[in-house]
Amino acid sequence: MPALPDSGSSSEASMMVSTDGSGTLTSPSIHLFQADMDGFVEDGSLDDNVSESSLSHDDIEPRDPVGQCMDFSKGFTFTEVNTVRASTRKVVCCHFSSDGKLLASGGHDKKAVLWYTDTLKPKTTLDEHVSMITDVRFSPSMPRLATSSFDKTVRLWDADNPGYSLRTFMGHNAVVISLDFHPNKDDLLCSCDGDGEIRYWSINNGSCTRVFKGGMAQVRFQPLLGRYLAAAAENVLSILDVETQACRQTLQGHTKPIDSVCWDSTGDLLASVSEDSVRVWALGSGSEGECVHELSCDGNKFHSAVFHPTWPSLLLIGCYQSLELWNMSENKTMTLPAHDGLITALAVSNVTRLVASASHDKSVKLWK
Repeated sequence: MPALPDSGSSSEASMMVSTDGSGTLTSPSIHLFQADMDGFVEDGSLDDNVSESSLSHDDIEPRDPVGQCMDFSKGFTFTEVNTVRASTRKVVCCHFSSDGKLLASGGHDKKAVLWYTDTLKPKTTLDEHVSMITDVRFSPSMPRLATSSFDKTVRLWDADNPGYSLRTFMGHNAVVISLDFHPNKDDLLCSCDGDGEIRYWSINNGSCTRVFKGGMAQVRFQPLLGRYLAAAAENVLSILDVETQACRQTLQGHTKPIDSVCWDSTGDLLASVSEDSVRVWALGSGSEGECVHELSCDGNKFHSAVFHPTWPSLLLIGCYQSLELWNMSENKTMTLPAHDGLITALAVSNVTRLVASASHDKSVKLWK
């Protein structure tokens, strides 16, 4: 893992570096899904009038819209390679297909868009939801994707022929916040809602197979083995046994609500993100549930994260307007200007090695 520089900045990228593991920009922050679920407008979407101006700060420098590049050492670079105006409203989720050829995004305009990743040209638009889309996930084993929405439904789509949804999963009594496909159980889809209810769905017959509690902000299956389901609710991260739904571990340490979680590609590490801290947990044999890395926010609030596809010791953190690159092994960070709004979601393709970022500034960007 290349070392981050100890000090200084690049004039080309307006980078700011700290050696104490803290951020360098300051700005207010908002949670993507407010705890006050009664605060969204009649169509079920969060009010877009929660304006970006309320997030602005006089001491934040204007952002250069062109691609930025950083070179730590030993030839390591991380640069913007493409960008697209993905929506007329805020984008809140994105995900790559398993082969890396498609990227899906969705958000406040109630639509999901499939993009060809090599050109960022749109393939198709999925527009059957009647409220904002909260999450979008591709199946790791089939040409399928699923979307969750404030309209309390989950929809399943054929990625190859996505004209109409294949199924609509109904049963949640609150807005659906997150969903995920199991990595090797082709018939298993999971979703969670704003009341903390988790539902397992049969993809084949469209039925709900199990209902239990424990996830509110985000649910993510452990990759590869799929032994665990990570479920975040308030400031607690639960590790649930996929077979029995028993809670194997309750990971505590966050003081603010957890906004997002992400596994590394091996399924041994799990990162949880709240606005004031990021915690990385070891779930491999012999160290299950141990917090092995922690980064406290000292400036720009955190919101989303993803492990770098090539450097396992590098965690990319989405903040307001910027990406924080955290070298966990050395506990050093670097700030990269990236968007004009909150970076609501990050995704990675282990095939193409691309990273995608989605933002309230209505854009999606690709990085490599």
